[in-house]
Amino acid sequence: MIVSAGKSVAMHADHALREWLVRNGFPQPQDLEWKDYEELISAIEEALGRKLPAQRFCYEHPAVLQDSEVGVGKPYRVNLAWFDSEAGERPLVAVGGLTNVSQRFDFLALDALPALRVIGLDLAGRGRSGWMAEISDYQLATYVEQIRQFMEFLNLDDVTVLGSSLGGAVAIRLASRYPDLVARIILNDTGPFIPASRRSRRARAVARHYVFDSPAEMFRRTGAAAKYTGFRPDAVLLHNSHHKTRWSSEENGRVYRHDLRALMAYRAEATSDLDLWSDWNRVACPVLLVHGLLSDATDEGTVAKMRRQGKVSVIRVPDTGHTPLLCDLGLATEIAKWVHGDRTYENDHVCRPPSSSSRILYAAAH
Repeated sequence: MIVSAGKSVAMHADHALREWLVRNGFPQPQDLEWKDYEELISAIEEALGRKLPAQRFCYEHPAVLQDSEVGVGKPYRVNLAWFDSEAGERPLVAVGGLTNVSQRFDFLALDALPALRVIGLDLAGRGRSGWMAEISDYQLATYVEQIRQFMEFLNLDDVTVLGSSLGGAVAIRLASRYPDLVARIILNDTGPFIPASRRSRRARAVARHYVFDSPAEMFRRTGAAAKYTGFRPDAVLLHNSHHKTRWSSEENGRVYRHDLRALMAYRAEATSDLDLWSDWNRVACPVLLVHGLLSDATDEGTVAKMRRQGKVSVIRVPDTGHTPLLCDLGLATEIAKWVHGDRTYENDHVCRPPSSSSRILYAAAH
């Protein structure tokens, strides 16, 4: 098992971004126009070395998961977008959080080659995936069914499922109910319990419609949201926010790609704790927890209770909050080693993130 040596893909991309800024006289963020933004995106994509093209998977939403009063009343289909790094040795299916898209895992996918074959999926209502028919269709059971069907479609053996935040809840329930599909799970700073106070605070922040009318406004808002995600070069933040948004001619700016109804559905149920302890007690496969030590979603009490399951390994990430961005080569290497090793850690591992270069576009992310 060998992971690419040298600099992380994120650092190569950040270097390319800075080269563009130097060539163009080092403009201030507030002076950048949308044409400059597109050139920066092109520079980052070229630096990534290879493009992971979007593919389509047809999910069939069963009637049993629909609301009996407002649901469609029969199975219907939704196209979901996914990517595949293809060349890796061990398959890993990556599922994002509430507003994440699969491109969030591009850096992990490229850094982990050839040890891991990373396959990312946009849940319905996110990114380039289609939208559900009714707001009531956006629920945990739906997301679990999407991943179950997707994994059967892939027909792969020895699959690891990595879930960030909401994706971690999906991974826990999937592993508890379909153990034959899942060889191991990786929880990116999430677990069987998240308090309602944290969930409702997050729901209030995201369940809104935003129009980014300039690149500088986009840098300010999205940079502030990523303030505690650890190692986060400007190129990573720009790459992630670019793929989470699209150009809207009607509003003359960039808007989020997600279905706002999905976030409204989450807001309605976020008044209660996330409590998946009954599912957790049925998880029999090995588990790796990547724990941001500044996290407000996964506390030490939850981690201690998770350990009683007996097959939990923990990677501690200092100076990092909820859901590290997984764009650090050292962390990618640790994840790949765990997937290949199939052994529970005797002691926690610590993966200290490298220092990000100074902020230029995303000054609010300090």
